[in-house]
Amino acid sequence: MAKQNKAYKFRIYPTDEQALIMRKTFGCVRFVYNKMLAERIETYESLKDDKEALKKVKHPTPAKYKKEFEWLREVDSLALANAQLNLDKAYKAFFKGNAKFPKFKSKRHKQSYTTNVVNGNIQLLDGHIKLPKLKMVKIKQHRKIPSEYKIKSCTLSMTSAGKYYISILTEYELEIKNKEIENVVGLDFAMDGLFVDSEGEKANYPKFYRQMLNKLAKEQRKLSRKKKGSSNWHKQRFRVAKIQEKVANQRKNFLHNKSKELVTTYDAVIIEDLNMKGMSQTLKFGKSVADNGWGMFTSFLQYKLKEQGKQFVKIDKWFPSTQTCSNCGNTQPMPMNIRTYACSCGLNLDRDYNSALNIKKEGIRLLASA
Repeated sequence: MAKQNKAYKFRIYPTDEQALIMRKTFGCVRFVYNKMLAERIETYESLKDDKEALKKVKHPTPAKYKKEFEWLREVDSLALANAQLNLDKAYKAFFKGNAKFPKFKSKRHKQSYTTNVVNGNIQLLDGHIKLPKLKMVKIKQHRKIPSEYKIKSCTLSMTSAGKYYISILTEYELEIKNKEIENVVGLDFAMDGLFVDSEGEKANYPKFYRQMLNKLAKEQRKLSRKKKGSSNWHKQRFRVAKIQEKVANQRKNFLHNKSKELVTTYDAVIIEDLNMKGMSQTLKFGKSVADNGWGMFTSFLQYKLKEQGKQFVKIDKWFPSTQTCSNCGNTQPMPMNIRTYACSCGLNLDRDYNSALNIKKEGIRLLASA
């Protein structure tokens, strides 16, 4: 039995007083994070030539700042402790070469904080959740968390549109038995519609962002004409944020449903290991790539397949799936403007469908050799 983690996200409805405490906590967490980061940068600059001395340095903790800034005592101490843990993780990732150097947190970025379960301080009750400093907060729990799942931590956040959410991280034991692979599908990323699969079916992604583009541009123009910081500016900023939030929710819902559909139908899903950021910059398809949400879609696929003991396979990004004939194996150049793959062997297929067939074949080969 292996321990697994799963997060459940719900909308919460704090009272004005609870919302004020939450916003104070967002600010305190950001303040402590930035203070600790500033001190680490200063220490690093002064000791970077003496690695041994640098290793012995004891980094500041949130407790240090509570003496000078007493208002930090008003918020959840576990939230401040998690700010330190997050900075530690960011630092380690940087020195391992896995991430960029940590940046200072800004009010304009996501407002959130994480608290942990200690001595029953977090409990889910009927229509409410008990939280440190906040006590009982109203929650819209649209999904039941199994009773055997143990709550580990909660992350509270506020969107740009002023809505509050809670992400509840749970831990549970699950024996994952690998399923026998019978049904396999290959997916070829499609700029227009998310993907085409090896059965010739299209995802038919509705392009939520592009559908809302004109309305969003209109509201953003209104925002640009208002005096920054004024009451009308804040009202208009919320209107813009609500449109952006609606698009994000529509996209996420579609990707969840589409990934669930594939995981229910197939035992293995094969995709290409694509560099989406590079594609959007090189091919100037930024909006199309961002609208599709391919990265989010593949992460949904991966964890859903894993839970069921099914396989998620990424083939090499240099594999010539687009240039290869899925019938005879011959290769030929395929410029972006040519949408049909025509081969001397007589094959005449939509280029994306042909590519999906090649991806499926390569995936099956990799599975067999694993």
